[in-house]
Amino acid sequence: MNTDFLKACQGEKTSRTPIWIMRQAGRYLPDYHKVRSKMTFLELCKTPEKAAEVTLQPVDILGVDAAILFSDILVVLEAMGMKLEFQEKKGPVLPEPITCRADVDRLQVPDAEDELGYVMATIRILRQELADKVPLIGFCGAPFTLATYMIEGGSSKAFFNTKKMMYSAPELYKAMMDKVTDFTINYLKAQAAAGAQALQIFDSWAGALAPIDFGEFALPYVKRIIAALKDSTVPLIYFANNGATLLEQSRTSGADVLGMDWRISLADAARIVGPDISLQGNLDPCALLLPEDKLEKRVAAILAEGKEARGHIFNLGHGILPETPPEKAKFVVECVHRLSS
Repeated sequence: MNTDFLKACQGEKTSRTPIWIMRQAGRYLPDYHKVRSKMTFLELCKTPEKAAEVTLQPVDILGVDAAILFSDILVVLEAMGMKLEFQEKKGPVLPEPITCRADVDRLQVPDAEDELGYVMATIRILRQELADKVPLIGFCGAPFTLATYMIEGGSSKAFFNTKKMMYSAPELYKAMMDKVTDFTINYLKAQAAAGAQALQIFDSWAGALAPIDFGEFALPYVKRIIAALKDSTVPLIYFANNGATLLEQSRTSGADVLGMDWRISLADAARIVGPDISLQGNLDPCALLLPEDKLEKRVAAILAEGKEARGHIFNLGHGILPETPPEKAKFVVECVHRLSS
């Protein structure tokens, strides 16, 4: 098995810089659309054989150094008792958002293997399929990011209702976050037991918070999750999108790796986080639209900056865009391997 990704997570020497791409199993690949055209998004997530199939596609097509489980961060909320829909051109919708104590009291903290067994089944299939290929990454949404969907009822720009609850009903917010955190710990432990070899915590909306609010309303729950998983040998990655201003705090999370978006150089990030944390990132997803000669220069610059960190895993600064030509993603993978060997 190619273990460069796992070695980079722990700051060990690698034969070349490993690369995987956030949302690499998804809408930019024609092969994905062939599978997706026969079922809804949630049906795909809940069908282990098909979820495994699309997870494997970028490994075979792009040659990346790690696979990431095909699923969605919001399946956790459905397992906790919330209604979840994915609407075309609108995305996730939770038609009964959290507004009061009774809503929080109704949230369940079930056994993850019981309620999300299809995720664990997918992981077990993938470990067999990937045995002589690359490691498998499992993942979850960070509690704050999940909370925004729970309170707003879907995606948001201003997160007004979320911040209103944080500021005006902090006890209610904490009760909800405690339940989400407890179940997330349960969920990640189940993924690790099923065979996930690394785990990433996606905090997609952390950048909506002022540093003082991040420190009070988001980071403590991430720390609790990471502390609960530290007994395992599975590397933990924390990705706070739009989080360059939060790095001083994020480095205290306990994560082995911090994911970086494109709004900060890896060299600057390495100086902030210090010598005990690896970095992941951080090409702007839109940079994949550059001509190949300019794209290669961007890749080379990021590889050079990544040498300042304890370990470096090349990635995009956020998920690959659906409009991206697959051949450009394949070119970046080839560049990373060639330039870093």
